[in-house]
Amino acid sequence: MSARAARSDRAPGRRPPGRRPLDRRPLDLESRLTQDHHDSLRLWLRLLTCSNLIQVRVRKAMASRFNTTLPRFDLMAQLERAPEGLQMGELSRRMLVTGGNVTGIADQLEHAGLVVRAADPHDRRAYRIKLTREGRRVFEQMAIEHERWIVGMFEGLNARDKRAMNELLSRLRVCLRQGEE
Repeated sequence: MSARAARSDRAPGRRPPGRRPLDRRPLDLESRLTQDHHDSLRLWLRLLTCSNLIQVRVRKAMASRFNTTLPRFDLMAQLERAPEGLQMGELSRRMLVTGGNVTGIADQLEHAGLVVRAADPHDRRAYRIKLTREGRRVFEQMAIEHERWIVGMFEGLNARDKRAMNELLSRLRVCLRQGEE
């Protein structure tokens, strides 16, 4: 019997006996490297792996604690920093996502009563998105928990290590920005 035929005998979504579910953790991007790879590539993959691991934890925590998504939190964070509100295009630039993504997230938050759209007093063709009073209250709760989660994830590093990493990453950011020009 072929593997395809064997699969068709099982109920949809069922694994064959003895097989475990796939590991849903993010792939360790460094695992495929060898000593022959350039140090810069190794460093980039280490940064990417750490960023992915942090993001996965924060996404799970946001979903379980607040029944929300990281993109919703990110949009609310941008609006919290701009009490006068932001145009959709500016939100898109700040969040590094497409306008369609921002529109979808804003629609969800507006439906939940956490943001409101208002005509832009300086541009009649545009709207500004602003946090509502309830949106500010909810965001404040999320921000406090978010900070607690991040602090907890970095507990294994002492203050000197955190400062050194922050300095090195700041220097990397300057180099990367210079490369854009």
